[in-house]
Amino acid sequence: MIRTSQESALVTTAAATTVTDVDAVVHARRDLTPDIAEISFRPHDSSPHRGGAVPFHWEAGAHVDVVLRDPESGAQIVRQYSLCTDDSGLPTVAILREPGGRGGSVLAHTLLVPGAEVTLRGPRNHFPLVRAAGYVFVAGGIGITATLALAEAAAATGRPWRLVYTGHGRDRMAYADDLVARYGDHVVIHDSTVSGRIDLADAIGTPEPGTAVYCCGPAGLLEATAAWCEPIPAVDVFAERFVPREQDAPARTTPFDVQLTLSGRTLTVSPERSILDVAEEAGVVVVSSCREGTCGTCETDVVVGEIDHRDSVLTPEERAEGETMMICVSRACGARLVLEL
Repeated sequence: MIRTSQESALVTTAAATTVTDVDAVVHARRDLTPDIAEISFRPHDSSPHRGGAVPFHWEAGAHVDVVLRDPESGAQIVRQYSLCTDDSGLPTVAILREPGGRGGSVLAHTLLVPGAEVTLRGPRNHFPLVRAAGYVFVAGGIGITATLALAEAAAATGRPWRLVYTGHGRDRMAYADDLVARYGDHVVIHDSTVSGRIDLADAIGTPEPGTAVYCCGPAGLLEATAAWCEPIPAVDVFAERFVPREQDAPARTTPFDVQLTLSGRTLTVSPERSILDVAEEAGVVVVSSCREGTCGTCETDVVVGEIDHRDSVLTPEERAEGETMMICVSRACGARLVLEL
């Protein structure tokens, strides 16, 4: 079974961590490949935390929002990046420049130079390390960024673990040499330009029952990982997605009302609009980013109502609890929702 969030986490602190806005500056930048830059942040000199660590803590698997300002339009752009290190040092991310993307990565590569001022918002963690007999990590391309700290945390448990890292060209695979140097035979590097499409069974064998398998990468790699693990009993697959997962059923085509307890407003959401769209048009301030249900930024507490969950973040258990929803994609099953907005 593919899951997308935590279950009996090894360390419970991050799941309860308060999301914090921090004024920060770029401390250092290192080009890992021609298209991937590693960026570390420190508190702004005007911050009471200057000269020290940022005032939030995180565990492996967490991500942080980086809030940028487009110098031409003045628009605020929020993007999520996995934290590549544990919280004993400065928060560090690695960003792939994607000219064909939504523009955030190109802007980040342009603006995030040493001394640049940014806001960090976070951390959030929908991908923490769970308690398991052993671990297998499958990373594709820039998916390695979500996997680095997890592998380090797994190594610290003393339990068996392996990492399979696949990419299109060794020179484009950030951290590959560092991982091999540090962890040796625990790491399998697969260059698809040399060896073709990876066969996980050939590369790493069969995971033992009780193993937690983590995968972050393109949709095809997630599907291959799920198929590889399907016949094996007692193996959970945890996936972090770059694109939304396919929905089993079409979205409901009837309007519904949303009562906002903090704003004192009641809004009507038509079938072709999202709750997020309607709330923003009404002047309600909502922190959001992906607008496709993959990042978790717009997660909102639900007070009353049955939810038609359409995100790629919450686990089946979290969906059944019905306590939160991603308002960029999820909707009401009935005529009314009451949200803490």
